[in-house]
Amino acid sequence: QVQLVESGGGLVQAGGSLRLSCVASGTMFSINGMGWYRQAPGKQRELVATITSGGSTNYADSVKGRFTISRDNAKNTVYLQMNSLKPENTAVYYCNAKDVQGVLEDIYWGQGTQVTVSS
Repeated sequence: QVQLVESGGGLVQAGGSLRLSCVASGTMFSINGMGWYRQAPGKQRELVATITSGGSTNYADSVKGRFTISRDNAKNTVYLQMNSLKPENTAVYYCNAKDVQGVLEDIYWGQGTQVTVSS
């Protein structure tokens, strides 16, 4: 019903920046929460940042002050500005969205975009 497509990943040197984008398309009712998660090799997927339609944000402690999540509700798009990147930030970054219809909730995931930070 809903498709999420990420873009903006790539290779960057330590200290550099990348801006990830995720666009939600398809049949939607009310996208409330959107966010970014990441999965490094050999590790479980972890939360990076989330944002509600009202603009409330939540960040993993490791990215506070360096990453900024934002969204354009009219476009159902969420962004992740990543500054001062570190090699340990290397991972596949996944977009997430929650669609709400009354008491029903559906959670969707994108296919992910690779972020590689070299030393």
